[in-house]
Amino acid sequence: MTSSQQRAELRAQIWKIANDVRGSVDGWDFKQFVLGSLFYRFISENFSIYIEAGDDSVNYAALKDSVITPEIKDDAVRTKGYFISPSQLFSNVAKNANDNENLNTDLAKIFSAIESSASGYPSEHDIKGLFADFDTTSNRLGNSVKDKNSRLAAVLKGVAGLNFGDFQDNKIDLFGDAYEFLISNYAANAGKSGGEFFTPQHVSKLIAQLAMHKQTSVNKIYDPACGSGSLLLQAKKHFDAHIIEDGFFGQEINHTTYNLARMNMFLHNINYDKFDIALGNTLLDPHFGDEKPFDAIVSNPPYSVNWVGSDDPTLINDDRFAPAGVLAPKSKADFAFVLHALSYLSSKGRAAIVCFPGIFYRGGAEQKIRQYLIDNNFVETVISLAPNLFFGTTIAVNILVLSKHKTDTKTQFIDASGLFKKETNTNVLTDKHIDRIMEAFDSKKDSDHFAKSIDFDAIAKNGYNLSVSSYVEAKDTREVVDITALNAELKTTVAKIDQLRKDIDAIVAEIEGEEL
Repeated sequence: MTSSQQRAELRAQIWKIANDVRGSVDGWDFKQFVLGSLFYRFISENFSIYIEAGDDSVNYAALKDSVITPEIKDDAVRTKGYFISPSQLFSNVAKNANDNENLNTDLAKIFSAIESSASGYPSEHDIKGLFADFDTTSNRLGNSVKDKNSRLAAVLKGVAGLNFGDFQDNKIDLFGDAYEFLISNYAANAGKSGGEFFTPQHVSKLIAQLAMHKQTSVNKIYDPACGSGSLLLQAKKHFDAHIIEDGFFGQEINHTTYNLARMNMFLHNINYDKFDIALGNTLLDPHFGDEKPFDAIVSNPPYSVNWVGSDDPTLINDDRFAPAGVLAPKSKADFAFVLHALSYLSSKGRAAIVCFPGIFYRGGAEQKIRQYLIDNNFVETVISLAPNLFFGTTIAVNILVLSKHKTDTKTQFIDASGLFKKETNTNVLTDKHIDRIMEAFDSKKDSDHFAKSIDFDAIAKNGYNLSVSSYVEAKDTREVVDITALNAELKTTVAKIDQLRKDIDAIVAEIEGEEL
């Protein structure tokens, strides 16, 4: 079986489990139990491989908890970030799940023990609360303890039955792929709320390539509104052959999504000391100020959300917003996220940010912020994408690429609105579409109806309008009409009509003559 066949089979199996086990429970509400179980299995097997260290004579799952010394535990937590006793391993819990009348409470204790194992260690922040959304007492699992245990056992058994092949050969990739597949499916079925925490992989791939274009290494990668971490992980995939010196950083305001992002990092084999995901409001309580600047920033922040804005007079003095001299409107925080990203960007890096199109042409404070960005030569490229690429919205969004190392004062505009492949519910960008956009971005060459670089003066004279349609002329797809040929055809038609009228008049006159 090829890797692609194995992946497709695995995806079909895991989605079937997710749907069969949940029964009448809404899939969005049930996602935490499936995702949490998959994560539990991954860290259990990952930890066992670490302890066994390639020694075939050691079977960690078969050992008694009592043989584990404090020294072994201490070393494991410092290396892996957490500790799991043999009796707490997924495999041991899953095999006895159907007969365990205390399954839900046992799981709660195990999850608490795993999280507590990191207390006082450098990994505490990364491990604490990881299982907070895996509520084994939730009524979503059933009204009685028996019902809860029955459904939990079914989830564990289902995940235990998934064939990930040999762990050390390919399972890490398959675990991460299965997790992202689940997240994307839940997002697709959740409507608007799903789009708020997951950026489709095809769009993430484009954003990651834009942010890291021609960088042979980056110090850190940052997403100020990271959702489930899908953009950061695309950056990892794109940069596998290079060096990411200090890892992956992100901030997320939603607690459940914050936990998904941390799990996602582990499932893609990013160790706790190589990522830092923070919980909180990026605009009002930003983290990682001591970590900036970042060489690569990727982001798909929420579109046009409310924020405190001018109601907080101290914000205009914030280092992130002060240089623009004005705050983003209270009902549209889009440019607040843009200015935040810009302030965290290094002199050699790029930020690629998904933006609502309205911010590029509206007046008022948003126009003043655009003027600041253009006057200081921070805008490298604006790309318009096709509609319906994201979950929960059909809007044709834009990507704004910021840079602090431009070598000219031109701004590039790319109209990629015609690049998409239509699928059942959404449109997608193919690799060929992404390659075409990246080729234009790299060369900065003008291309009729697709890409154009505009001088600073022209943008300033146009009121600092940054809409792609203002600079890239859309291709006229109307049928070309040959006026001369059309006139000749009309002349012939008119002549035929005149002759018909004469013939009809003659016939009528003849009939009237006979009647007389």
